[in-house]
Amino acid sequence: MSEWFETLDGLHARLWQRLARGAADAKAPERHLVMATAGLDGGAEARTVVLRRVSESDALIEVHTDALSRKVAELAADPLAAFHVWNPRQRLQIRLRAQAEVITGTAVAETWARVPDASRGAYGTVPAPGQPIPQGDAFIRQPQMERFAILRAHVQDIDVVHLGEAQHRRARFQREGGWQGEWLAP
Repeated sequence: MSEWFETLDGLHARLWQRLARGAADAKAPERHLVMATAGLDGGAEARTVVLRRVSESDALIEVHTDALSRKVAELAADPLAAFHVWNPRQRLQIRLRAQAEVITGTAVAETWARVPDASRGAYGTVPAPGQPIPQGDAFIRQPQMERFAILRAHVQDIDVVHLGEAQHRRARFQREGGWQGEWLAP
């Protein structure tokens, strides 16, 4: 019997399994992804986000953010987003490319109702995220559903690398091809 990392099907199943674990388990390494977008000034921007929902069947991942955050403005200008996660125990790197949509307003009410009170303060700070302040604690938390946004990323392309003890393996999966994978040189 082969190991999960020795077949394309095994790698594909494991990467979605690990992403789902990240959405469900706050201690999983996949919980915190690096999200990259095209910056408004022409450069690239990257930040850590918290994985909130995964759907393999719909090929999507979701994160939450403040609607006034810079990443929302960046996605409005260019909806392409990239995500990166590293799991040291599995020795697994997952990179996702996706088309992201920003969901706000009444469409987020059901999700907002499940956000713990202690976490709601992240959605409605005054001044808005990224604005200059005179000292580190010079802001007010004013939770507002109107400032709560779901970033729904529709995954189009996946690049996965397993750093094996004896041999590394790398593969790419593309949604357009029905997630048919192909091996790549690591």
